[in-house]
Amino acid sequence: MMLSFGIIFPTGMVLGIVRNRWHVPLQVFGTVIAVVAYFLGHLHKGRTFAPNIHSTFASMLMLMLIAQIGFGAYLKLHLEKGFNGKLRKVVVYGHGILGKLMPIASWVQMLFGVITSLGFCHEDHLGQCLAHFIMGSAFIAYGILLTILMLVGQNWVKRTGRSPEFFDSTVIAAWGCVNTFTEHRWGSEWAGNDIQHTTMGVIWWCAGLAGVWLSRKRDGSPKRNFIPGFVILLTGWAMSSHPQHLPLSTMIHTIFGYSLMGAGLARIIEVAFVVRDANTISEDGDANSFQYVAPFLLYASGLLFLGATEEQLQLLSDAGISHVSYVLVLYSFAFLIFLFANMLTVCCTLSDPRPPRLPIDQSTYDRIRRRVVSLLNVIHMVAVSRNPSSGEQHHSCRCQGWRDTGPGINHHVRSGGW
Repeated sequence: MMLSFGIIFPTGMVLGIVRNRWHVPLQVFGTVIAVVAYFLGHLHKGRTFAPNIHSTFASMLMLMLIAQIGFGAYLKLHLEKGFNGKLRKVVVYGHGILGKLMPIASWVQMLFGVITSLGFCHEDHLGQCLAHFIMGSAFIAYGILLTILMLVGQNWVKRTGRSPEFFDSTVIAAWGCVNTFTEHRWGSEWAGNDIQHTTMGVIWWCAGLAGVWLSRKRDGSPKRNFIPGFVILLTGWAMSSHPQHLPLSTMIHTIFGYSLMGAGLARIIEVAFVVRDANTISEDGDANSFQYVAPFLLYASGLLFLGATEEQLQLLSDAGISHVSYVLVLYSFAFLIFLFANMLTVCCTLSDPRPPRLPIDQSTYDRIRRRVVSLLNVIHMVAVSRNPSSGEQHHSCRCQGWRDTGPGINHHVRSGGW
């Protein structure tokens, strides 16, 4: 399942976006693996679990896969006449949206699988699990989006007429509003880290509004700014000093904070000194090596936060695993995700290299051209025989308007004669 939903389907999705010929074979191959794995997961007769979120969401994920297969099969039939022409537009849209949602749903299902296998996130631990898994996944998603914009999204950014910081600041402001009103149960006593969590939400929406304002010049053109990077840096500083119950947890949160501070600082340096307020530093949209630092540290920060719940760290502490070993393992996974994301951006450039086929080959075109010219000459001779007085005029224009422009559209160009 992890091979199919975690690697094959995302790769096939990218190939579908660029309309590569390997999109359909790769998705069919992934579907076969997913179906076999689904039945093996229910027939192994090994370790069993009580009803859980992983098994419930698995059924939903398979329904998404069935719908996606149905959409793809319909589109391969190329039914474009009558009602099918209107229905095809809806199916194309649904196929695209569902295909892009599939990697997100797959990631959620993988997290549910880890939680279920370890028996975490029950009762009082549910709230903390939600905070860590949602925020950690958000940092990883932010890193992926930065990678996409950096490597293959420059043309899209230009078409929007806005700077990347406009979108970053908008999301930061919205996320800050949510955190401001959800990190504390209003009407109850302020306990633990509620005040720190809430104030972090406040600074996010305040800074996000400032970032949106600074993303435009006075003439309305897009402008880069430091706000998103500075917000990430401040968040990392706050998390590095976040009070914890376990020494191991304190160390992991410290490394998480330092990684986040590094990502924010790298983003500020990139905008101000590397690209100098431009979207790229080269005409072909290639990235400077320093521009990879911020996205990678966001991957690492997200994984560190995903792996920093109380239950996880209590399990590691009881097993005698040091924070150094744990951080190195998480950074190893960050490198793998970083590698996979960069490989997918390469797939974005693999549009089908086959040149468009001509409707006819050159020899057939030459034969048809000669016959058409002969037919036109016959028509001209008939017209002259019926009206001899205008023969000289027509003779001077004989077939002047027809010239060989090669195979393709507009083989003949009309001039004054015909």
